[in-house]
Amino acid sequence: MFDASAQFYDAIYANLKDYGEETTKIAGLIRAINPKYRTVLDIACGTGEHARLLAKAGFTVDGLDLEPAFVRIAQNKNPEGRFVEADMRHFELTQRYDVVMCLFSSIGYARTLEQVTDTLRCFRKHLSADGAVIVEPWFAPGILDPARVDRISRERDGARITRTSRIELEEGLSRLLFDYEIVSSAGTRHLHEIHELGLFTQGELMGAFHAAGFDPTYDPTGPANRGLYIARVLK
Repeated sequence: MFDASAQFYDAIYANLKDYGEETTKIAGLIRAINPKYRTVLDIACGTGEHARLLAKAGFTVDGLDLEPAFVRIAQNKNPEGRFVEADMRHFELTQRYDVVMCLFSSIGYARTLEQVTDTLRCFRKHLSADGAVIVEPWFAPGILDPARVDRISRERDGARITRTSRIELEEGLSRLLFDYEIVSSAGTRHLHEIHELGLFTQGELMGAFHAAGFDPTYDPTGPANRGLYIARVLK
């Protein structure tokens, strides 16, 4: 999905996301749930910024992502962890973790409630006996504006990267259209990406957690004002 833009991802989001503040909130939440928690699996880890900062905060962090370039970048940033290419909906690791987390709304890439439930079941399989799942949701239906067009530009390694983004909406689905213009001494090139994320209500996601065997709670704010689900396995 990010095959066109992986090398520019950190440059684009450097000023759009406050990874430091978000990670401080997540680390505090993890310690509040259980101060003995140490191991974290970062699902859809991207370029590994949250993982890097959580490791600096004293946690042992592994990660996975569907995009091979992200896995390579994340592994380089986090040489002490293990980062693998895998689909969050169905993966199998030998280790179990105190925390399985999925941030930056990546759960939306599951697209349907059935797939979200399967994804959460897979998360549960990778939890330690008393572990917790932390999931940051995508936007609910009715929030996104299909008339909105965003354009950002960044400089990196002698190139200027401009990303223009638009949104298309269908029943239960958002489609993000990203167009990139990269201008450098080698000339100008254009790239295009399409990302599809499911739109789910809070009630639908709570139901998916219950169906996957969790007892969830919901924080309407979360680390980046998109909300946050914290769930423990039903006893």
